[in-house]
Amino acid sequence: MYCRGIRGATTVERNEREEILAATTELLELLIQNNDLRAEDVASALFTVTEDLDAEFPALAARKLGWNNVALMCAREIPVPHSLEKCIRILVHVNTTRSAAELQHIYLRRAVNLRPGFEQ
Repeated sequence: MYCRGIRGATTVERNEREEILAATTELLELLIQNNDLRAEDVASALFTVTEDLDAEFPALAARKLGWNNVALMCAREIPVPHSLEKCIRILVHVNTTRSAAELQHIYLRRAVNLRPGFEQ
């Protein structure tokens, strides 16, 4: 068994609570589905948002999906000039027997530009 990281990102159009939660939920559901994740296999998750998003903590979406015993943390991305705006990123640490090559990273909406080839 290994602890491996799975990455993902998405964007929203507006800094609104419901939009942040909906986009984060969509991203998490795809990560769960594509990687056959169970909450008990998730060691922790780090969510980051760009400085233009502050209407809600994206980790709340994980709690609403039942990740109640998972260590979750939210942070701000560093404000690199000309970087993608209104972006939510996630790094999920999972305990798995799968190889790193078998894990599926998920990039949605305008975040597909962050990692071409990983888009859904």
